[in-house]
Order: sequence, then structure tokens, then C-alpha cells
Amino acid sequence: MIDIRAAVPGDVAAIAALMARRRQAYELHQPVFWRRAPDAEARHAAFLATLVRDPDAVCRVAERDSRFAGFAIASLVRSPPVYDPGGPTCTLDDYAVVDDRDWPTTGTALLHAVVDEARRRGAAQVVVVCGNADTPKREALRQAGLSIASEWWTAPL
Repeated sequence: MIDIRAAVPGDVAAIAALMARRRQAYELHQPVFWRRAPDAEARHAAFLATLVRDPDAVCRVAERDSRFAGFAIASLVRSPPVYDPGGPTCTLDDYAVVDDRDWPTTGTALLHAVVDEARRRGAAQVVVVCGNADTPKREALRQAGLSIASEWWTAPL
């Protein structure tokens, strides 16, 4: 059974460690854009700690059998002034599961928990960040009814 709850400061170490593993995998597919800074995990942990304490952020953790299984952290932001989706945008950037096989279950449960809270707060849309080579996550997002709105293309200079 998957339990979704609000993230607490004690979750930050597990979240930061999971994201460090994700950045390592992303870097294999796009070594310039995703190149990790030498102190990336510590800096990210400090940033995550501020988000977990921020009442305006939507921070959720998934547990399976009382063990950390994934997380999602979103912010509600104004859309650029040239777009009008009808309200704030829920931007879901830091979002991962421990085991890629759990994207259809744990990942989707986390997405629904964040979207439900964002909707309650007046958000009009959700935008989820996903690396191009992150096939299990991309497929789970597609299965959840999301579609690609934009892609970032990059080249080293």
C-alpha cells in the first residue's frame, strides 16, 4: 500500500539522496546540461529544506511499508504575462521515485496528491519537468493524461 503524506524536515536527506542519483543518471544522457556541481547534493539539500518548510510549496512524500518510496515538490507560480491559462501554474520540478518500476503507481499517486492540492489552491494547470531520456517517468505522465507542451534543446558552446 502506498501512503502519501506532507513532507517534513526529516525527509530532506532521503529526498536529496534520491535526486542525487537522478542527476547522475540524467548526466549520462546529457552531460553538459545536467553536469553536477561538486557540492550539488549539499546545496540541493539546503534548498529542499527551505521548500519543505515553505507553506506555499506543495511537498509530498510517498511511503510503501513505512519506507521512503518517492517524493514530489511543487510551487504555484504566475504564468508568463503573455499566457493566460486561467490561474496560477503548478510547477512540479523535483519529483522522483526510488524504483523506476513504481512510476505507474507511486509516481502517479504523488502526481495526483500534488495536483489535488494545487487545484484546491486555485491552480489552473500543472507543468512537470522531465528529462528526455527518463522513459518510465515520461510514460507515467502520458498515462496520467499529461502532454508535452515544450521541449528544451541544448548544445555545448
